[in-house]
Amino acid sequence: MLGIPVEFYLFGLTLAGVAIFHRASLWISLAGLAAVIAYKLSEPGGAAGLTAHFSEEWVLLANLFLLLLGFAVLANQFELSNAPEAMPGLLPRNWTGGLFLLAFIFVLSIFLDNIAGAVVGGVVARHAYRGKVGVGFLAAIVAAANAGGAGSVIGDTTTTMIWIAGISPLVVAPAFIGAIACFAVFGTAAALQQHRLAPVHPHEGPDLPIDWGRLGTVLAMLAALVGTNIAVAGFAPHLEHAIPALGLGLWAAILVTTLIRKPDWTVLPPAATGAVFLIALVGSASLMPVESLPVPSWQSTFGIGIIAAVFDNIPLTALALEQGGYDWALLAYAVGVGGSCLWFGSSAGVALTSIFPEGRSAVRWVKEGWHVPVAYVFGFFVLLAICGWTTARV
Repeated sequence: MLGIPVEFYLFGLTLAGVAIFHRASLWISLAGLAAVIAYKLSEPGGAAGLTAHFSEEWVLLANLFLLLLGFAVLANQFELSNAPEAMPGLLPRNWTGGLFLLAFIFVLSIFLDNIAGAVVGGVVARHAYRGKVGVGFLAAIVAAANAGGAGSVIGDTTTTMIWIAGISPLVVAPAFIGAIACFAVFGTAAALQQHRLAPVHPHEGPDLPIDWGRLGTVLAMLAALVGTNIAVAGFAPHLEHAIPALGLGLWAAILVTTLIRKPDWTVLPPAATGAVFLIALVGSASLMPVESLPVPSWQSTFGIGIIAAVFDNIPLTALALEQGGYDWALLAYAVGVGGSCLWFGSSAGVALTSIFPEGRSAVRWVKEGWHVPVAYVFGFFVLLAICGWTTARV
């Protein structure tokens, strides 16, 4: 069809349906995946090809599912600890309160997966603003989580992939230059925007006692994530392709810590809805007939970041690693921060909108979160101007 594979039309219709009919996003994503699979099966050797494809992709999909469910439990334990009620009291009462919160998310995501940073930050924001959190601020939370992980090989799945492929963490680290410049733009704009909507509102009345046992379970889960990520990536990289190690590590910590404080398991069904949606979208994206990316250059890297807002950034990173010749810091920044431009462009956005369903409107996300794409462009060119285009081949 005009030289464009049919799969891209099906995927484009799926994304358009998700953006327009966001209340039915789960069913649209599943229908889109079913349509792509049906088309693949109609091709010669389709069944064998699909079997081979998903025998490789199941680890990624299982990891996403386990992580999204696990972070829902983590967020619930964090909320029940009463720590989110105490944290707003530490924030300034003016517009910089929102800026400090976003900075906290940015720093947290350097050491944790960006999904964890977004979820923990979202829970604190809900208490700090008494539930009145603007969609523009939600977009900034996701951008802060993704920007914080952009220069850290343990802060994002894509940067971990780059590390496992043999690229030194020092090669990726300059992405922080673009991430900090990007943060300065969207962080300031979003904090001012949120302050006009609702200022920071500390807890009133008697102080609520912090449940240190429950907070300890949260810290144990976060420690399990960091430990699993470092252990697998640094000492057993082959496990990345054999088992969903990160998700299993998180769930092992969840099950062990139930001996200390039992979670509220009722948070799992809503989280499962978001997890299945993302898996359907990632599954569809992985079936697109993309054999290679454009010739590596700063222009094509910039475009990859834009595409990452609608096309899963994990397959894009895998293709870039296979092709070689990229500036890995620039690529890490692009695929990480670029996915923040739409709520379904990153797993952090999908996880956060399971807490704030109003964020699933693509129109509101773009309209109120306009500062994120502006910041992406600014940060990209700051990084390019300071570091230039340098390549390090796998």
